[in-house]
Amino acid sequence: MNSTTDTRTLNVMVVDDHDLLREGVASALASYDDMNVVVGASTGEQALSLLDHHEPHVVLVDLIMPGMGGIEAIKRLRSRQETLGIVALSSFSEGDQIRAAIEAGANGYLTKSVDAESLARAVRSAAAGQGVFSPEATAALATAKARSEEATWGLTEREAEVAGFVAQGSTNAEIAHRLGLSLFTVKNHVSHILAKVGAQTRTEAAAAIIRSRSGG
Repeated sequence: MNSTTDTRTLNVMVVDDHDLLREGVASALASYDDMNVVVGASTGEQALSLLDHHEPHVVLVDLIMPGMGGIEAIKRLRSRQETLGIVALSSFSEGDQIRAAIEAGANGYLTKSVDAESLARAVRSAAAGQGVFSPEATAALATAKARSEEATWGLTEREAEVAGFVAQGSTNAEIAHRLGLSLFTVKNHVSHILAKVGAQTRTEAAAAIIRSRSGG
């Protein structure tokens, strides 16, 4: 059995319409002395009906369920208990979906491929009101931020593609070869990118693109 310096036992509710997933999570957390899966729910409606009776500290919520979706369930759970730890647990890691979960009130977002130790840490963090995100979720948020900034710059889809190669340090000739474009066309794209990004040189443009795509 794994132990922890915190003597409080954390009560966990697992909300997912797949029995095997709920049982798997319960089994994974059962090996930790400070974890206790008190109840499982197969729908958002059921989770809300069980909330007050079982008083979980943390709720793990699947986002794709019949009836009330996970985002709406998170929103209603949060409105019922402001201090409740809520972690979205999903098979997908798309920036828009992650942001929707956060805006609804989730403390964190994990993919269902998460290992037991990371899941246990996430439960503890959520119970303490701290945010927790899987690496896939963090990467997706960074990518979404970059796309948002590039959209603000007004880059076309092709310009964004060329910008990626500029950030990698590729020459115009190399970009032309990779994308099957003429050298003249690539030069035009690079000129437009510099103007839209507000850079005087190719190096400045590359730095701005790298910052946006790294989330910085």
